[in-house]
Amino acid sequence: MTALRGLWPEMQDTCTSLGLMLSIVLFTGLARVVTRQQLNGPMAHAFVLEFLATFQLCFCTHELQLLSEQEPLHPTWPLTLIYFFSMVHGLTLVGTSSNPCGVMMQIMLGGMSAETGAIRLLAQLIGALCSRYCMSALWSLGLTKYHVSERSFACRNPIQVDLPKAVIIEAVCSFIFHSALLHFQEVRTKLRIHLLSALITFLVYAGGSLTGAVFNPTLALSLHFKCFDEAFLQFFIVYWLSPSLGILLMILMFNFFLPWLYDNHTTNKKE
Repeated sequence: MTALRGLWPEMQDTCTSLGLMLSIVLFTGLARVVTRQQLNGPMAHAFVLEFLATFQLCFCTHELQLLSEQEPLHPTWPLTLIYFFSMVHGLTLVGTSSNPCGVMMQIMLGGMSAETGAIRLLAQLIGALCSRYCMSALWSLGLTKYHVSERSFACRNPIQVDLPKAVIIEAVCSFIFHSALLHFQEVRTKLRIHLLSALITFLVYAGGSLTGAVFNPTLALSLHFKCFDEAFLQFFIVYWLSPSLGILLMILMFNFFLPWLYDNHTTNKKE
């Protein structure tokens, strides 16, 4: 009984954080419904939906990061939460990317115009920054013992390896994730969401202790804004350039190199 009483405050804090994340998912979901019904114009529609999606993703990730730094009841608990909320985002954020790399991939593959891409990128940037300041205001209320506003004003550097290794890790994570995103499009929606959630969880498990395995420039900006201020060049290279490099390599491989290799092999067989 004494042990349960000792665990109860921790469980209360965890339940409060989970409640906040689920509340923001419900709130942004309601806002998306209103947007689709009331807002006219494809550009305004795209901007608001991308803003809401990025806000939801960053908000939940801030709180997940806070939960992962607590002493868990079981070591797999943080990974379970990542898997669960990856599924939630996959189900609720259909039609948005919440990631500049995803927008860049669509533009380069001809699936999106440059104007729409620019609108979505602007919405993602604003959504990421808004989520950060919203979390700072929320933490200042002290709803749990881990909610302290000073946390948002400190740089908590997640890079635990030297710069070349950090670049490779973030580029590889971006390459793998967006390759899966591209090639899972023909898979049934319910199965695709589970596969992508499992992949995200694996990438965070593999690279989280080294760089955080963010592979999303706007999410990295929201999570580590103070670090960008204090060490801009390092964080720009690791969290902005590296995921973009992963996208470029992925497109070059699947759209140019592999088709060329296949055509060359077919020609040689015919000869």
